[in-house]
Amino acid sequence: MKTLIDHLSQYADYHRDPRNIRTHFVGVPMIMLAVTVLLSRPAWMAGGLLPFSPALLAALAASVFYFRLDGRYGLAMAAVLAAMLAVGQWLSAQGTALWLGAGVGLFVVGWVIQFVGHHYEGRKPAFVDDLVGLIVGPLFVAAEIGFALGLRREVQAAVDARSGPVRINAQRPGRAAQA
Repeated sequence: MKTLIDHLSQYADYHRDPRNIRTHFVGVPMIMLAVTVLLSRPAWMAGGLLPFSPALLAALAASVFYFRLDGRYGLAMAAVLAAMLAVGQWLSAQGTALWLGAGVGLFVVGWVIQFVGHHYEGRKPAFVDDLVGLIVGPLFVAAEIGFALGLRREVQAAVDARSGPVRINAQRPGRAAQA
């Protein structure tokens, strides 16, 4: 199994432009929430306490993946997923138009934001080459937020050692600097 650093570095290879990373701070959570909302139907009450839905199964599977990579990131991602499950459950209890409109709307707008970021990057999204990038993307965003807050510097140093630092000059690779 790949390590935390392996996954984050592979994903970071596609995300070295700071503008692309910033778009991911918005786009990735929107897509995550959209998927959670859309998978929140159908739902069945398990013992009257917890709604059982495809969203819950997906969140549990993702949480196991994250916890196997790193306990602290696993805990953070499980908390984010729990909050998204609560929102998804609430929206799924609303009318079909609101539930579907919110889910599809978040999904489409989130992907538009992602593709704008990758335009800045000058590179395709990571998931195009490896579908695991779809589950690593949210973890990458959590890690980048942590790095910005001064957390997990050892993880940041290991990722930067493999993928190179985030580019200060935000031009696309291969383009000459404008005079």
